[in-house]
Amino acid sequence: MIAFPNAKINIGLNIVRKRSDGYHDLETVFYPVMIKDVLEVVEDRELSFNSSGIAVPGRPEDNICLKAYKLLSHDIKLPPVKIHLHKNIPIGAGLGGGSADASFFIKLMNEKFTLGLSIEKMENYASQLGADCPFFIRNQPVYAIEKGDKFENVRLDLSGYQLVLVMPDIHIPTSAAFRDISPSPSTKSLKDLIKNNISEWKDSISNDFEPGIMKHFPEILSIKESLYDAGAVYASMSGSGSSVYGIFNAPVKLEELEEGNRVFYGV
Repeated sequence: MIAFPNAKINIGLNIVRKRSDGYHDLETVFYPVMIKDVLEVVEDRELSFNSSGIAVPGRPEDNICLKAYKLLSHDIKLPPVKIHLHKNIPIGAGLGGGSADASFFIKLMNEKFTLGLSIEKMENYASQLGADCPFFIRNQPVYAIEKGDKFENVRLDLSGYQLVLVMPDIHIPTSAAFRDISPSPSTKSLKDLIKNNISEWKDSISNDFEPGIMKHFPEILSIKESLYDAGAVYASMSGSGSSVYGIFNAPVKLEELEEGNRVFYGV
């Protein structure tokens, strides 16, 4: 059985405070985009994992899909499976690709083996694998708070726009992204700001990671400026980077940005 885990972007990201457990409280909007991995599960004689496409960092035996299998197997008797992941979502890009793989694996196992898990139960399993993993169970736009793991539905539809995502050859570890962050509460909730016309987002919705990261990686700032120069209504880095997206009123072709970057159109 095959599933197609998709990526997400962050629209706005405010780091509100540092928590006593070492994490940070934040507010953001997660929006699904159709850059996809390919995940296949086949019943086999022993549990295994392999991958193709973009190289996945770390040891295969530590992959988050195997972690999801072992988490499920604590409560449910599962047959051994062979897992193959074809990686297409850029890694270290703020797109949630690993989290998507884990959550889609849970959904795939639930369907393939008729486990009877509810949406809420799958979200509970996913939450044990990563803060944003539960988002990919329902895979709908949400306003996310606390560690990025508490969700409220938001009405947001960008299907009438063209979204262009630019991925430079830069990997930003999340720990490094937090070095220049000074948490502070937002003056106005992103949940309210997101309701405004997209033409107003440029002056009201921002990503707290951008100033520090763009200081160290000016090429990311240059990509954002190029998107606005090309006519983007709104442009932003997603999550802690390094991908940058632009939202356009009409289709565009950005040949300059295609040099040295991966560029996804209409996602």
